[in-house]
Amino acid sequence: MTEIIVIIPAYNEADSIAHVIKEIPNSVTEIIVVNNNSTDKTAENAENAGATVLTETRKGYGYACLAGLDYIAKTSKTPDIIVFVDGDYSDYPEELTKIVAPIINDNIDMVIGARDEALREDGSMTPQQIFGNWLATFLMKLFFSAKFTDLGPFRAIKYDKLLALNMEDKTYGWTVEMQLKVLKKKFTYTEVPVRYKKRIGISKVSGTVKGSIFAGIKILSWIFKYSIK
Repeated sequence: MTEIIVIIPAYNEADSIAHVIKEIPNSVTEIIVVNNNSTDKTAENAENAGATVLTETRKGYGYACLAGLDYIAKTSKTPDIIVFVDGDYSDYPEELTKIVAPIINDNIDMVIGARDEALREDGSMTPQQIFGNWLATFLMKLFFSAKFTDLGPFRAIKYDKLLALNMEDKTYGWTVEMQLKVLKKKFTYTEVPVRYKKRIGISKVSGTVKGSIFAGIKILSWIFKYSIK
């Protein structure tokens, strides 16, 4: 049986986190919610919904993801696949089965849930998100001949391959760092079109000018860093 662990970074997602957890397929071995210094009932609601809840007080998407991986390592667990999904209920958690299928059936190393325009709810992605994704994937195609179309946070990767990436980014650059390192190491990858809807609550990144700017800078800095290596 394939062992799958889901990691959900969450900052002030009290209204959405239980919905996400409850719609994750039963084939998953464990759901880890990393409470990233929330000031609401994110942790309580996640625990009540059946997730393992960790606390990471240092704010940052990457910090939360790394905390989840550190927990797995310290408990000596060796899952086959790690799935990352956001806690804002913008994704459709039941599509996890579709995202892990290329790994299980075709031995692909990493799968990105690509937020296909035809499957997106109107207004679910801001103009800055759409442009940022286009620019980042265009540059990866230009510099690395990549076939990515999205930096979608709903993604799956083999656990051993993820460890081999030696992930570092603590904040906004986590997703693009993973994709760049997969390209550099010549791991196999593919995308699976997924649906996407308006999130519950306001985005901490794309919902603010400051967040959008910092995310854009971080993503571009990773791309240019790897393009000159």
